[in-house]
Amino acid sequence: MKWYNEPPVWETQDNRLLVKSGPKTDFWRKTHYGFIRDNGHFYSQDVTGDFVAGVKLSGNYNALYDQAGLMVRLDDRVWLKFGIEYVGGVQNLSVVVTRDFSDWSVVPVPHTPPTVWLRLIRRAETVETHYSIDGSAYTMVRLAYLSTEETLSVGMMCAAPEGDGFDATFEDFTVHML
Repeated sequence: MKWYNEPPVWETQDNRLLVKSGPKTDFWRKTHYGFIRDNGHFYSQDVTGDFVAGVKLSGNYNALYDQAGLMVRLDDRVWLKFGIEYVGGVQNLSVVVTRDFSDWSVVPVPHTPPTVWLRLIRRAETVETHYSIDGSAYTMVRLAYLSTEETLSVGMMCAAPEGDGFDATFEDFTVHML
């Protein structure tokens, strides 16, 4: 695993990654806001072929757009991030698909749970995003076209676009080949 934009504070303990995101960090390209940001934190490994990636996630989200989750990335122009994003004072399931321009879908998380399980499934050029409140029953959030490239990076990401940073905990990150 390697960092893209290493955060100011992080450590691993057993099967957990503890991160304090840096302030004014994000992954975003052009759409709506007109700017490009590629300074969020991404801890990843390269994977060739189809796979399932999963993680258990919790965070102390408190500023607008605080976010943490999973990411699949080819480069600064082609990537997908999926996780929790703090918008309107609540945790939301958020998916951003970027193929030169970013798009964004967001839906409030039921009952604002302390922990959410996330799963990404990559099959050929597509990526499916799923979440779970209990770690066993998963619901699909989105199916998106991403890339035909064989090898992509997959891992955990976090960012604090408006705030001064926040703490996120990633547990039991796994990647299984299909």
